[in-house]
Amino acid sequence: MTQSTPAAYQGPMRVVSGVQASGALHLGNYLGALRKFVPLQDEAQCFIFVADLHAITVWQDPAILAAQTREVAAAYIACGLDPKRAVIFPQSAVRAHLDLAWIFNCVARIGWLDRMTQFKEKSGKHKERESVGLYTYPVLQAADILVYQATHVPVGEDQKQHLELTRDIAAKFNNDFGAPGFFPLTEALIEGPGARIMSLRDGRSKMSKSDPSDYSRINLLDDADTVAQKVRKARTDPEPLPETVEGLAERPEADNLVGIYAALSGQAKAEVLARYAGQGFGTFKPALADLAVAVLGPIGTEMRRLIGDPAELDRILLDGARRAAETAEPVVEATKRLVGFWQAEV
Repeated sequence: MTQSTPAAYQGPMRVVSGVQASGALHLGNYLGALRKFVPLQDEAQCFIFVADLHAITVWQDPAILAAQTREVAAAYIACGLDPKRAVIFPQSAVRAHLDLAWIFNCVARIGWLDRMTQFKEKSGKHKERESVGLYTYPVLQAADILVYQATHVPVGEDQKQHLELTRDIAAKFNNDFGAPGFFPLTEALIEGPGARIMSLRDGRSKMSKSDPSDYSRINLLDDADTVAQKVRKARTDPEPLPETVEGLAERPEADNLVGIYAALSGQAKAEVLARYAGQGFGTFKPALADLAVAVLGPIGTEMRRLIGDPAELDRILLDGARRAAETAEPVVEATKRLVGFWQAEV
């Protein structure tokens, strides 16, 4: 029996994104991703998942992975996502991600993956010791996006290459299987100021969960005293703050702290400098600490409340997984028909 070609997605704007369930969430996650999801739920259909499949591309302790999944979900909600408007779910709970990822593994080309700079950065000189999952991570990411036929994805500088791969996979699949427009060429929603927050100990390195020094980052679950202490101990230089943004060019730690203040306050760096130019860090750091506590304190409080009620988080995640599957499974079934997989004619 000849199957008709599935129609291209023609619905409203649809956004997909997620954060890995791998360690404590920090200020960089909040400014670079979490808070940017919130306004999107008023503009588009949003599928926001906890990336536990991606998390295990490097070793995760099985005893705490589920707790880390709940923590990310708690952070989504504490930052303002409404589970009734945005679909919040664990990636591993929707099998369609894995089904589509295998098909895309057979569409993507080794040469495309060999060009992925993030794998080179993470594996360093010992790529043969890394998991195959880490190497094919961008293909699963493409499946995460296209299983919902997403029209847009919020991306930072370090993920632009992966979105280009997603577009390449979509275009090749559509062409190879005679289904023009079936998978959309997903567009980037470019992140604005504050998307790239650097370590408090090294202004040239990105703030990271994996940094061995807890003083390199502000965790969303840090209490007010800890946040203030980390800001006070952040590395700086002896010079006062400059009058212009150009004056920060060769001062990575100063630039980072000014950028954090700007992102937390919703100002441009130039506005921050207009207020604090000529002043030393003895004045600026306490002001930054107060601001960080004011913004992050309520988020941490709400996260702790939610984490204290795992049954409620599980209810939200189960409902989200059901709603996500309702959208994703028909896409996978249509994809299987296009590929030519056996389906009973009953």
